Amino acid sequence: MKLFPIFADLKDRLVLVVGGGAVAERKALALLEASADVVVGAPELTPALAALAAGGRIRHRPGRFDPAWLDEAWLVVAATDDREANAAVSEAARARRIFSNVVDDPELSSFQVPSIVDRSPVIVAISSSGVAPVLARRVRERIESLFDHTLGQLAGLAARYRKPIRASHPDLGARRRFYDWLLDGPVAGFLRQQRPAQAEEALAAALEAPLAPAEGSVVLVGAGPGDPGLLTLKALRALNEADVILHDRLVSDEVMSLARRDAERVPVGKLPGENHHATQARIHALLVEHARAGRRVVRLKGGDAFIFGRGGEELEHLRAHGVRYEVIPGITAALACAAYAGIPLTHREHAQSVRLVTAHCREDEDNLDWPALAREKQTLAFYMGVGQLDLLTQRLLRHGRSADTPFALIENGSRPEQRVLSGTLERLPALAAEHAIRSPALLIVGEVAGLAPQLRWFGEHLDGRLESVAA
Repeated sequence: MKLFPIFADLKDRLVLVVGGGAVAERKALALLEASADVVVGAPELTPALAALAAGGRIRHRPGRFDPAWLDEAWLVVAATDDREANAAVSEAARARRIFSNVVDDPELSSFQVPSIVDRSPVIVAISSSGVAPVLARRVRERIESLFDHTLGQLAGLAARYRKPIRASHPDLGARRRFYDWLLDGPVAGFLRQQRPAQAEEALAAALEAPLAPAEGSVVLVGAGPGDPGLLTLKALRALNEADVILHDRLVSDEVMSLARRDAERVPVGKLPGENHHATQARIHALLVEHARAGRRVVRLKGGDAFIFGRGGEELEHLRAHGVRYEVIPGITAALACAAYAGIPLTHREHAQSVRLVTAHCREDEDNLDWPALAREKQTLAFYMGVGQLDLLTQRLLRHGRSADTPFALIENGSRPEQRVLSGTLERLPALAAEHAIRSPALLIVGEVAGLAPQLRWFGEHLDGRLESVAA
């Protein structure tokens, strides 16, 4: 370890910032957040620094750096754009045994300012020892996504109740269990719902009575179409808090890799040819079983759980059995696949509406409104349609959709292996067979699909308009 991490109490302590530009402004503002007594030395100040000086929040020492400015300083930050001037500040500070930071110059610095995740009173600092500031920033962004915005409120509440918690739970093990409950239970839930009064009431009530057995819950999470970068921050936090994850077959390995390492993973995806009613009944039973055992359950579904994901049925079952639940939406396949294929689902000139259609119905019957689906000036997005391409094409053509209507068939949308096949409706089944398109794939039919060849930006594009298909 090259650098020793340390948190400094700078309240009312003089910190000198040398420089009056934008960088010095950022450093001064950060130091004010820590209640430091900030002195800025520079010939000129930015308007914001000048306003702070006029308001008495900082003090200004005009002119070029004078070593005498360091006489009462605890720390100094050199933030000029002149390396020679910065070196003079560093040398003068070293002679006085004052720690100095020269912005973006580790060689001249005796301390470095880390990237910070601020959930006060919880602070996380990240440093690359000056080697790769961009990497430190990326790590900070990742940590930001993991920490709920209410963490600081929760820490503050725990601090206020520290003595009562210690008094009611003198045993260390019991106290740890109580803090686990505090972090994971209803108190944290109330804070996330912006109900601080109820959170404090729940904490106070818990101190008056023994903790009840842990109450399990289910979080229905949409995982998006595959690219882990499309996962929402709230979904990522749920994955990191889960005790058990019941996941569909189409959830990508990259998304699963973001989950808590010691969480139990239970694959519950449906396979072609299975009795889907029996499989869904098993999923319902597992959700209730794990929740009643006091576990935090994530039901992880590809795309969005409420778009052809049977999420509604699962919530009905949980409600009927008294299981607490919440829902975190995901980016559904139609939105993500279209975006990654360069297809706007609506367009002023081509489509004024979008229809999301499942080609896999509850029973083996054709119950779609084909005359409505065949109308012009709309975009159709067919889910689970790869095995029904002949039927879909025949029905649309029979009910009046033009044979030269553009289509785009998007295989593995948003994933590195994405392929987009485009062409006209009458050639859809033959082109899909020729290029061996496989599930998961989403079919888009409509004039907007014809924009894919020129607006594409990701993955492989197969332009069926330029090909002849063997009879």
